[in-house]
Amino acid sequence: MTKVRDLHADWIKDPEYREEYERLGPEFDLALALIKARTQAGLTQEQLAARMKTTQSVVARLEGGRGQPSTRTLEKVAKATGMRLKISFELDESAV
Repeated sequence: MTKVRDLHADWIKDPEYREEYERLGPEFDLALALIKARTQAGLTQEQLAARMKTTQSVVARLEGGRGQPSTRTLEKVAKATGMRLKISFELDESAV
């Protein structure tokens, strides 16, 4: 069975794939941060959804990187997981 990381290692050699992957990087990072917050809090998607007063499918969409959550939604996730939301701007060395 082929693993995703092995496929990615091959695909990343393709300039078109690499460009799109890098373009989507921030969305992947946000989805990963949401998953980490939930799992560190020891919650299932369903439990997190209940604390946020939403549905499990909404949490799944957030964690799947589909859509861009508002800061209000991110605050709800932070509160529901016992964390504090911190947003920052960092210099993009590639843009300089």
